[in-house]
Amino acid sequence: MAKDTAKNKKSDTKGKENALDMAAGNGADVEKKRELIKEYRTVYSGGVGELIEKKSRFIATVKPVETEEEAVAFIEELKKKYWDATHNCSAFVLGTRGEVTRCSDDGEPSGTAGRPMLDVLMGGGVRNVCVVVTRYFGGTLLGTGGLVRAYSASVQEGLKQCILIDKKLARQIKLTSDYSDVGKLQYLIAGRGYTTLNSEFTDHVEITVLVPVDDQRAFEKQITEATAGRTGWEAMDETYYAVAEGEILLFDH
Repeated sequence: MAKDTAKNKKSDTKGKENALDMAAGNGADVEKKRELIKEYRTVYSGGVGELIEKKSRFIATVKPVETEEEAVAFIEELKKKYWDATHNCSAFVLGTRGEVTRCSDDGEPSGTAGRPMLDVLMGGGVRNVCVVVTRYFGGTLLGTGGLVRAYSASVQEGLKQCILIDKKLARQIKLTSDYSDVGKLQYLIAGRGYTTLNSEFTDHVEITVLVPVDDQRAFEKQITEATAGRTGWEAMDETYYAVAEGEILLFDH
């Protein structure tokens, strides 16, 4: 079968490209490396995008992952699924700050597939994600520039088919008040654009709201002043939250 270079079998450069190399020597738990970051983008629901370039078919499959083991298993799964493809190139980013990154050209000329794919993920700020771009050769050589553009565009197309979310770090705050101050509380919460998780109306009112970590003190001061100290304040768990398809989602990381 024709390829873009006679040296494609040697194109996975030292120490980084094979799916098996991805797992070797890098078994450290990403969770231990993670520090809480105030906001980051990730994939909530994966997807598949396709494009045709000079009769070559490119299939980009995107999946959320959280460990190297998950990423490598996903890559191997796609290689088995598309066993008859010319190439199954891959890239993944792990950690909220992108602490771990890996990519593979899988036989394409060095630097024309895996690295451009990784650049798209990093450039978009997408974390905890793995993408495999499967190529079926169409008979026409694309050249170095053509390959870079095709693999980059394939990842972009794959991401378009995903649900991407921005996870934001906040603290759950429970406000306890009598009915006379409910209107003020609701006005202040709405004015700051905060998300209300729960409201309970009994002989008193309890409102649980998500407050960005940097806003906590300022919001507490505002509530105290607006209600003359009558509102109870309980700082609860720190959590990440996001909005997907109109639904509020909570995450522990």
